[in-house]
Amino acid sequence: MTPLRRPRTEPATPLDGADAVLADLDGVVYAGPDALPHAVESLRLAAASVPVGYITNNASRSDATVARHLSELGLDVAPEHVVTSPQAAMRLLKEAVAPGASVLVVGGEGIVIELERAGYVPTRSADDAPAAVVQGFAPDVGWTQLAEAAFAIQAAADRGGIPWIATNTDWTIPVARGIAPGNGTLVSAVHTAVGILPQVAGKPETPIFTEAADRFGASAPLMIGDRLDTDILGANRAGIRSVLVLTGVDRAKQVLAATPDMRPDYVLADLRGLHEPYPETTTRRDGTVTVGRAAVRIDGRRVAVVRDGDDPLDLLRAASRAIWASATPIHGLEVPERLYA
Repeated sequence: MTPLRRPRTEPATPLDGADAVLADLDGVVYAGPDALPHAVESLRLAAASVPVGYITNNASRSDATVARHLSELGLDVAPEHVVTSPQAAMRLLKEAVAPGASVLVVGGEGIVIELERAGYVPTRSADDAPAAVVQGFAPDVGWTQLAEAAFAIQAAADRGGIPWIATNTDWTIPVARGIAPGNGTLVSAVHTAVGILPQVAGKPETPIFTEAADRFGASAPLMIGDRLDTDILGANRAGIRSVLVLTGVDRAKQVLAATPDMRPDYVLADLRGLHEPYPETTTRRDGTVTVGRAAVRIDGRRVAVVRDGDDPLDLLRAASRAIWASATPIHGLEVPERLYA
């Protein structure tokens, strides 16, 4: 995939310069069935000026089901506004297997519907000699489905193998009761049995970003996510500006420790920040990083808070920039607990 071009100048707000917004769902728009505070009104306001798409690794539901849920929360969403990892998986599948073939499904309606749309025949049995395996998350996936995937992959090994496509490999998924195991754990179970790794369609791989950019005709989209290892890493790989919103999986501690490939362009407490001027970051010759009234510098192996400022988020932004610019890995630094508590 050719990286999408970043705007040349930093915008006054995260939205400035974007020709589309791509919002993750779990941990960004909702947690379980309920909308997160300020998410709906902020996204409705964004949609007044640019297209807003909803991009999700969760393969358990169809685009129509997701759109209906978002509409019930108060957003104006049609199925074509939802980009799912099964849709991205179809891009990979079409490159390897012609329509009309049978494909073994591990997962729910999200995969089955997309396979049928693309002209494939879904099956749940390895005895049907499927031409490929597509695996995604669904709450009812258990040993039987995982075993069928392993059997299908093993049976095809003697004839050169068949494509095994995972919609995503998220290790966890946020739900109403907390953080639960995600599709990555289920993919790992099959990998343990068959000894090979799948192709991956969803974040942090680029097929889902290509699908979204093509869908909305965007050359400079803005990705909003709650996970560094999927949303932000994927956006960086695709050359897309990114926002990490601290309403889902990753919080201050993970921001401070982010590796270069997982660092977001913006860190927001909630989606209201999309429409607010983003504070500038300045760095003095002595290494002091200032954001708003907060200031942080690295003194040897100590992260020193010069000024707390009046906004804990600005303090986090300053500390993360100082740590990121340091030649010392975070595990070698003394970090004040108040920066991540």
